[in-house]
Amino acid sequence: MKHNIADDTTIFKRKSRLVPNLITGFCIAAVIGVSSFFVYRLISRQIHSSSSVSTLYARWKKFDYQGTYDTSKQILEHSPFNNTALTYHGYASFYLGVSQLDTSSAQSYLDESINNLRLALLTARRSLKPQLEYMLGKAYFYKNTITSYYYADLAVKYLQLAKRDGYKADDIPEYLGLSYASLDMTMDSIASFTEALLVRESDTLLLSIAEQYYKAKQYAAAEQYLFRIVKNSKDDTLVLKSRILLGTIYVDEEKYSDAEEEFNEVLKKNENSADAYYGLGVLYEKQGDLVKARSEWRYALRIQVNHPGALKKMADYK
Repeated sequence: MKHNIADDTTIFKRKSRLVPNLITGFCIAAVIGVSSFFVYRLISRQIHSSSSVSTLYARWKKFDYQGTYDTSKQILEHSPFNNTALTYHGYASFYLGVSQLDTSSAQSYLDESINNLRLALLTARRSLKPQLEYMLGKAYFYKNTITSYYYADLAVKYLQLAKRDGYKADDIPEYLGLSYASLDMTMDSIASFTEALLVRESDTLLLSIAEQYYKAKQYAAAEQYLFRIVKNSKDDTLVLKSRILLGTIYVDEEKYSDAEEEFNEVLKKNENSADAYYGLGVLYEKQGDLVKARSEWRYALRIQVNHPGALKKMADYK
C-alpha cells in the first residue's frame, strides 16, 4: 500500500492541536478546582464566622463572660482583626479580670482586655468609639489598683475621651476622682468626686472627698463630710475611719481634747485599732509628753508590726 505523505501531515496537525488543547483543558480544570476550593473555604469560613458571631451575641446577652471569652477567642484565631470579636473579647476579659481573687490572674485578663480594646479602637465605627474608650479607662483604672506601676494617667485619658465623645455613665466621675487622687491631683479629684455626688451619694464617696480636702489642708470642708458619715452611716468601718481622720485634723488644729475624744471613741468600738493608738501618740507628742507618746506607738506596733507611722516615730525617738 502506497504511503500517503499528505495523510501524515494531517495526523501531525491533529496531534499538534491536541496537545495544546489537552494542556488548556487541564489548566482550566485546575483553575476551576482551585477556585472551587477557595470558594468553598471562603463560604465555610463565612458560615462559621456568622455562626460564631451569633453565638457570641447570644452568650454576651446572657452575661456569660467565659462563654463570650471562649467564642471570641475562636473567631480571632481565624480572623485576628475581626472588630466585633476584638471588642467582645476585650469586654469579657475585663469582667473576668475584675472577678478574679488571684492578682496574677486578674492582671493577665486585664492586660488581654486592654490589648484587644486598643486594637478594636483602631478600626471601630465612630459611634462605637466612646464606649470602647470608657471600657479602656476602666480597665486601666483596675490595672492601676493591682500593680506597682502607675496606670491612673491612662485611666484619666480614656475616661476623659469617653466623656468628650458623649458617652454617659454614672460611674465616670467617681473613677476619675479616684484616679486623680492616685496622681495627687487633689483639686481635680475633689471636683470629680463632687460631680459624682450629684449622681449618687455614698458614705465611701463622702470619705474620699473628706480625705482629699484634708490633703488640701481645707480642714473645715473635710470635717463637714466626716460629720455626715459619723452621724448617718450604718457602716461601722467607715465611721471608725472617719473618726480617725477627724482626730488627725483636730491634732493639726491643736484641738487636743477633741482629738483625744475621737481616738478613744474608736478604741471603744475597736480596741485593736493601731491607727487610734498611733493618733494618741502623735497627740501626746504635740503636748510634749514623749513617754506617753512612745507607749501609744508601742501599742500600735503590737497590733500592726509594720505600721508605717509608728515605726517612723519610734525610729525618730531612739
